[in-house]
Amino acid sequence: MLFRQLEPRTARTSAEVIKFALWPFAVMTVLNRVFIKAINGFITDDYRPVYNASFEFLNGRPLYTADLSSVDPHYLYYPSGTLLIAPVAVIEYELSRWLFIGLNAVAILLAWYLLLRLFKFGLGSIAAPALLLAMFASETVVNTLVFTNVNGCLLLAELVFLHLLLKRRDLWAGVALGLSIAVKPTLAPLLLLAAVRGQWKVFITALGVPLTLTAIAWPLSADPEKFFTEVLPYLMETRDYFNSSIGGNAAYYGLPYWLVLVVQGLMAVIVAISLWLLWRYYRHDELFFVTTFSGVLLTASFLLLSLGQMYYSMMLFPFLMSVVLRNSVLRNWPAWLAIFGFMTYDKWLSDRWQSIGRNLEYLRVTFGWALLLVVVCCVLGDRYLAARREGRLQFGIDPAWLSTAPEPQATTAPVTARAAAPQHEDPVAPEEPIDEREPALK
Repeated sequence: MLFRQLEPRTARTSAEVIKFALWPFAVMTVLNRVFIKAINGFITDDYRPVYNASFEFLNGRPLYTADLSSVDPHYLYYPSGTLLIAPVAVIEYELSRWLFIGLNAVAILLAWYLLLRLFKFGLGSIAAPALLLAMFASETVVNTLVFTNVNGCLLLAELVFLHLLLKRRDLWAGVALGLSIAVKPTLAPLLLLAAVRGQWKVFITALGVPLTLTAIAWPLSADPEKFFTEVLPYLMETRDYFNSSIGGNAAYYGLPYWLVLVVQGLMAVIVAISLWLLWRYYRHDELFFVTTFSGVLLTASFLLLSLGQMYYSMMLFPFLMSVVLRNSVLRNWPAWLAIFGFMTYDKWLSDRWQSIGRNLEYLRVTFGWALLLVVVCCVLGDRYLAARREGRLQFGIDPAWLSTAPEPQATTAPVTARAAAPQHEDPVAPEEPIDEREPALK
């Protein structure tokens, strides 16, 4: 029974066959990443400084004592983040690290489920195993678990924020965002998303939560002021190692400062054009607007600010998933060439062509983020110019054919196709209730 081939009446579509084939790959990839790669660890250990600082905090000793001129991982969390993460040091290091890996793995799995629900897919759809496999095969998830970083929890906070934002539950959306900001400012640019949607109550809790936690942590810390006098200035600097931002790679390759400013200025203009077109013509298409606007914002922050690391790209999963929407800006091969640059776990270092391989490896993330922003701007710009030529700007900038194109998660296509088929072609299979059919991913 276990190895019986799917019966013809069960495997009616190629999507169902692919779904059953994908699940074993997805599940085994998750197990490999969590229990093998993550437990094995790597020379880069983001968790050791966090554990040590938490231990010092619980014992009332100074936290911010690292030599910031070295290239070793440093403890860079806010006092509010220290307060939230300090319980990890209650137990011994190895067990604590394993539990933290498990916490991030569970957070990523919850984010995966929320991402499916955001786009109206269920666990029975082909999207479920395909998305799970893609996430756990990516560099961003693998290295978050291997380095034992907190990014998995930040991804969950982002998905909770987006769900609550779309439901107009502003104060709770702000709580989710505020908890993430209390640890790391990675998602802080999403405050602009709330602002352009006029959801100002988000700011009350998004800013109130980290400020409250900082006020609680301040008297409990031995040296909280050093975060602002030493760590914060360090974070504002552009370092030339483990940094894929424009400034970081420019510093590594020794590019002149004026050239860096020109490139950053051009990319800022591209981002501004994209954000304006999205706000002007798509803000009422809520799911597309929220996922695309947030994706452009976060990608721009990784590329243009002082520090952008490859595994920050995890926060772009909602944007990448928007490819299933009929008016997505990602339905073209240059967009996915860009995504390959910053999502793949492949290494491009070459023993035979060392210089070329090193440049490909160091620059692919920067070029990937930049190309993605250029593609978004070009797609939106082309739609705008076409709509202006055709005199239909008042109706939006989507091509006319998009108004009749079905959404990929629509359940009506299988019903229509079945109704149109002659009854004698499938005399054995009984009719299924519509609500039990999986969404068709086209």
